[in-house]
Amino acid sequence: MKVAKFGGTSVASGGQIEKLTEIMQSDPSRRIVVVSAPGKRTDDDVKVTDMLIALGEKRIKNQSTNDALVHVIERYRSICAELGIEEKVMADIEADLEARVAFNTEDEGVFMDQMKAAGEDNNAKLIAAHLNQSGFDARYMNPFDAGLYVDGEAGNAQVQSEAYEELAKLKDEDKILVFPGFFGYKRDGQLVTFPRGGSDITGAIVAAGVNAELYENFTDVDSVCVANPKVVDNPEEITHMTYREMRELSYAGFTVFHDVALVPAFRHGIPVSVKNTNNPEGEGTLITADRSKGNSYPITGIAADKGFSIVYVRKYLMNREVGFGRRLLEMVEEEGISFEHSPSGIDDISVILRTSELSLDSENRLLTRIQTELDVDDTYIEHGFSMIMVVGEGMDETVGLAARATDAIAKAGINIEMINQGSSEVSLSFAVKERVTDEVIKAIYNEFYTKTTQ
Repeated sequence: MKVAKFGGTSVASGGQIEKLTEIMQSDPSRRIVVVSAPGKRTDDDVKVTDMLIALGEKRIKNQSTNDALVHVIERYRSICAELGIEEKVMADIEADLEARVAFNTEDEGVFMDQMKAAGEDNNAKLIAAHLNQSGFDARYMNPFDAGLYVDGEAGNAQVQSEAYEELAKLKDEDKILVFPGFFGYKRDGQLVTFPRGGSDITGAIVAAGVNAELYENFTDVDSVCVANPKVVDNPEEITHMTYREMRELSYAGFTVFHDVALVPAFRHGIPVSVKNTNNPEGEGTLITADRSKGNSYPITGIAADKGFSIVYVRKYLMNREVGFGRRLLEMVEEEGISFEHSPSGIDDISVILRTSELSLDSENRLLTRIQTELDVDDTYIEHGFSMIMVVGEGMDETVGLAARATDAIAKAGINIEMINQGSSEVSLSFAVKERVTDEVIKAIYNEFYTKTTQ
């Protein structure tokens, strides 16, 4: 059994859904389909999820929702028309959307979860209807009925362990199941959405639950690339990578998956294949626990993420103070801020934070506490940094890799603010000023890929 998940661009129109149907026809082992809400049809289009968020916000503000609701309904109506789906299906979708808009707004988070989930939920019903019209024996699978139980607050669903036992029963279904992504249910019936990458999370959970032989993630790219194609011209494609490599690269800004999206599949040892809906015969990228050591390149990928700040702390003989680092990180924690990295020297330590988690007040409080409670010689915060991540399972066996990377950056005339080697030796990260992010990616890529192929 395979579980196939189709992203927003793969289900954005009737034409794309026809491609989904052809992909299902080509392999009978694809028994469960997890679908996103309709995404963008063109670059200047609007995702249905964004339309639903705007609709929900109007309802919360007691503004007229008529026009916004019509726009969402018409988007689904256009897909139904393209596919020739019977009017009853569209009537059910319209009634569902109207009911969601009328949902109680006393708890805004719960209300917005209901609104956002409408995109995937109604698209799953629409696609199930189309598959049946196309000769499949298919049915829409409600996540509550399937046992996808979660806990957590609105917008941050966390799967419960018992959900995997419930989902395992889907293996016995003799129909093709069309499963909406992005949300699950608490035991009391409250709908809760997953965080970023929600439909990918659903697909990974379902694949783990049924112990699928493969979790296929269909998107709009042929494969995962070594570097961002918007930065590097025609970067090499990655045909095989490990869970650890994907996790590190996703955390650092790879846009194929959010960094937590595939964790359920990883933990249950389910292989993941990234494929292109528009080119399903392409090789794609296979992600597994291990891979052969035959990769001719010492690094697998290069990723970057912007929006970091660095707290610098300096105190003579800091290394002699027992608990200094712990107390510093406790102050960060007490401001409700998570830290990303904390490289240190004998007399200094830096704490790297996401700028979005800081406010002017929390920044001032943190600096004041560090100065007074730790009695430091100097402390200050600088903003506007990017984290560049170089990832590869073969890095620990490659002599001089860090030297090559830093030399390439230096030759590009760029100053490195911080270097951090992951303890697993799968990753090496650099902090640089945001304005030089693309130049650093190009410099590292050219060092390890362009030179190797010359």
